[in-house]
Amino acid sequence: MDFSNAYQLISHKLFAWLHELVRMIPNLVLAAIVLAIGLLMSRVIRRVAGVMMKKVTHNKAINQLFASILYFSFIGITFFVVLSILKLDKAVTSILAGAGLLGLALAFAFQDIAANFISGIFISFRKPFHTGDIVQLKNYMGKVEDINLRDTVLRTFQGQMVIIPNKDVFQNPIENFSILGKRRMDLTIGVSYGEDLELVKKVTLEAVRDLPDLSDEDPTTLFFLEFADSSINFVIRLWVKSPEQKAWLETGSEAIIRIKKAYEANDILIPFPIRTIDFGIKGGISLKEELKEKNLSH
Repeated sequence: MDFSNAYQLISHKLFAWLHELVRMIPNLVLAAIVLAIGLLMSRVIRRVAGVMMKKVTHNKAINQLFASILYFSFIGITFFVVLSILKLDKAVTSILAGAGLLGLALAFAFQDIAANFISGIFISFRKPFHTGDIVQLKNYMGKVEDINLRDTVLRTFQGQMVIIPNKDVFQNPIENFSILGKRRMDLTIGVSYGEDLELVKKVTLEAVRDLPDLSDEDPTTLFFLEFADSSINFVIRLWVKSPEQKAWLETGSEAIIRIKKAYEANDILIPFPIRTIDFGIKGGISLKEELKEKNLSH
């Protein structure tokens, strides 16, 4: 082994590296300055973005999300600028290509999570409901307990906690009973065919006139609906001045009690379902013949 040639080769390489390092000192200094300024500016941008987002939405999760996105985006831009100053363009190209492939893979792998996440952002901006509102989401009705970026937590009137993905919330109709601050109750009632319908309407409306939780703005209305098998059916519509389930149920319960008492006082009949038994069908005997045979047997 020729140590002299090896020494010269190593020395040549070391001097070449040292020369390149000295030549790169201005770039290194500039890159360090850009990196320091970029990190400082990223923090300032995150702070300013947080303040600005509070004027748009009061959702802390959304505020932190957008502030963090701007923060890391600016850091990423700073990082790529630093690499370009250091003449590492190939590294920048490789990083961008890798980031693109990684992003594509993650998009396919977590598309449901991403859909829920994006839906949560739209819900936070649109604000179709707030915490504490009484809503119906899909097949669930109750009070909103929490609104996250991924899901919405609902407490049903039966006491169960239901977690609904935001994608299902955003893509389906939302019934918000708290927007108006009142709820309507429809009571369907049937009276006998022999009743005076004008008297029925007058007695019914008078019975529920002074219910304590009725809305002062919306009148109680009554409409006859149909000639049913054993009754004439009508609906009475009551507006409860609170969307709360307790007030809604108490109003309906008290209305039923008062209507029944009023009907009893005015001899208004709520008929039972009537069924007719036909003894004269083919292959059978008539009711008259049946009674005649029973009398003869006795």
